[in-house]
Amino acid sequence: MSKTKVIAFANNKGGSGKTTTCSNVGCAMAAMGKKVLMIDGDMQINLTISYFNEDQALEYAQNGKNIHTAIKEEKDIADFVVETGVEGLDLVPSSPLMSGIEFDLFGKWQRELVLKKCLERVRAKGYYDYILIDSPPTLGGWVMNIMCASDYLVIPVEASPWGLFGLANMFEFCNQAKNIAPNLKILGIAITKADERKKYFKQTLETLKETDGVRLFENYIRVDSAVEWAQDNSKPVVAYKKTSRSAVEYINLTKEIIEYANR
Repeated sequence: MSKTKVIAFANNKGGSGKTTTCSNVGCAMAAMGKKVLMIDGDMQINLTISYFNEDQALEYAQNGKNIHTAIKEEKDIADFVVETGVEGLDLVPSSPLMSGIEFDLFGKWQRELVLKKCLERVRAKGYYDYILIDSPPTLGGWVMNIMCASDYLVIPVEASPWGLFGLANMFEFCNQAKNIAPNLKILGIAITKADERKKYFKQTLETLKETDGVRLFENYIRVDSAVEWAQDNSKPVVAYKKTSRSAVEYINLTKEIIEYANR
């Protein structure tokens, strides 16, 4: 059994902080000495831009060195890995062509398991401690692929009046994925963009605490302008300004994720 653990970051609600959470957790894990591979599964290529400037990200999108080519041609994911410049942290870039991934998957044999098969060799080698997958804000065949390839699911939820919208659909979709991948577990819900001064933050917290059978991570991510400055510089905030409030919060959240994934 490979020691490599695969964690998906998913929520069908846009703006929930999936990419930012995935990016910073990956960077924090690497800083803790873990070997990490991140996979950008979203056509918006924001995870890729978290580590590369736009020109470099678009070059990967155009030259085939991306997740779309790997899935369409059903190739070993190792052939599409690039170094991020952060020690111990690699990435499989994305491409805007991921907008057509549902069509690409439609005619494939066992189409829900294509990504899992592409990851088999990398997992078997056990080089990476963790593989983190950033998902698009949808619930379809590609996200089903991501869930079926994963051991754990982290659900980032924005602490806003609409942040909980569609969460029930997310849980139902996860249950459907478990019919194909029964070992998939929801690792927990991570609250993002929290503003403790707002009444709706407390309401969000109380509602999520009452959700049966789902862990709510103790460490949440508060609103911090350092995150936007980091994104503008194509870096996760953990690398851009490690002393910032949000960087410390992401590091603490990462420690929680590692703890629960290793129980």
